[in-house]
Amino acid sequence: MLKKFYSILIIFIILIGITVTAVYAVNTRSSDEDVSNTEISEEYGVMPINETIAEETQKQADNNKGFGLIAVALSTGLACIGAGIAVATVGSSSVGAISENPKLLGKTIIFVGLAEGIAIYGLIISIMILNEI
Repeated sequence: MLKKFYSILIIFIILIGITVTAVYAVNTRSSDEDVSNTEISEEYGVMPINETIAEETQKQADNNKGFGLIAVALSTGLACIGAGIAVATVGSSSVGAISENPKLLGKTIIFVGLAEGIAIYGLIISIMILNEI
């Protein structure tokens, strides 16, 4: 029963991460166009038609930054949770295999290293999102 609960919880967390990342990606595209138009109007010395449009654009940019930070946290956190689960499974299996056949030490270390790489992938995605904020 507890395994089933954890499985459902992990699936729910993954779905939330995907949703937040997708919302951030959609909002970033629309705000980039608004900000670029604002930058062009400032470059040529043209005042915006309405000050409320400029304020609304600023609020949208702040909102997108918040979604971006949530996406960064989720991508790093979920990747680290996945890496922890993978290392726990592979590590315990490798200790059992090494206790039966000590010649398998090198092969099992490779598998543990591959499991740890999952966390690095999440960190790379986080850095890419931070560069876009």
